[in-house]
Amino acid sequence: MEIERECFSAPWSEHAYLTEINNRSAYYVVAVFECSVVGYAGMWLVMDEAHITTLGVAPSYRRRRIAEQLIINLLEEAKRRGARRATLEVRESNIAAQSLYKKYGFVPIAIRRGYYTDNRENAIVMWIENLDDPRFLAEYNAVKQKLAEELALAATEERTC
Repeated sequence: MEIERECFSAPWSEHAYLTEINNRSAYYVVAVFECSVVGYAGMWLVMDEAHITTLGVAPSYRRRRIAEQLIINLLEEAKRRGARRATLEVRESNIAAQSLYKKYGFVPIAIRRGYYTDNRENAIVMWIENLDDPRFLAEYNAVKQKLAEELALAATEERTC
């Protein structure tokens, strides 16, 4: 809940998360660093669609590729469970998140006017239309592989310093 409050101007309540944990359509994952939760992400899996509902990384742990690893985890689980497409909404002002989602194949397709209740900000709806499309898979796997190589290199450098 601490990360939720740090990340979002209109945070979900603890009750909302407790409900989500018991939601059979929901899937959540956390990122842990030195025994502390530093990020989390969640989605709903309904029919053949994965709807990413939330993603947050503690401000002091950003720019460490944690959000990328969370996105990959969600997309891999979505594919494992038979999802054919994925969607999410992101604040119009959150350019960093939009860039991350585009990097992993999401394309902006619509705007939900006044979507966010705290300030009536618009949401950009982003989609991956076909998680099985060969072009998507080639680009996604290349980005995923590059991240894995960069993380492995960083881990090696940490051990040698």
